[in-house]
Amino acid sequence: MIIEQLSIFLNNSLGRLSEVTGVLGNEGINMKAFTLSESSDFGLLKIITDDTAKALSVLKRHGFAVSSSKVVLIDLEGDTPGSLSIILKRISDLGISVESMYAFSTFDGAKAVIQTDDIERCNKTLMK
Repeated sequence: MIIEQLSIFLNNSLGRLSEVTGVLGNEGINMKAFTLSESSDFGLLKIITDDTAKALSVLKRHGFAVSSSKVVLIDLEGDTPGSLSIILKRISDLGISVESMYAFSTFDGAKAVIQTDDIERCNKTLMK
């Protein structure tokens, strides 16, 4: 399924991540999944929330550099070894490039968030 993900650029300074999570928490916005990467100058926080439009508005209002993009959220059926490999092979066999990805597992199963160069075709392929 296609969903919206927020990308927030953060200066590498003490407490900056805490500011983002505090702003979202104070507004009653729940982070469902996230990943954080860094370089020497900045960090990139990618999040999925329970209210993307509100989170985008709130973060902009608080001065954060934030953007929204479409990603594909997939269920990794049964959370079994090799299930991600099968999905990635289906995507690569079609010539679709994975730009970024993160995954998470719960007691109920596993999910992956995939950003590609062709979101619509990736989604259509994985819905079969």
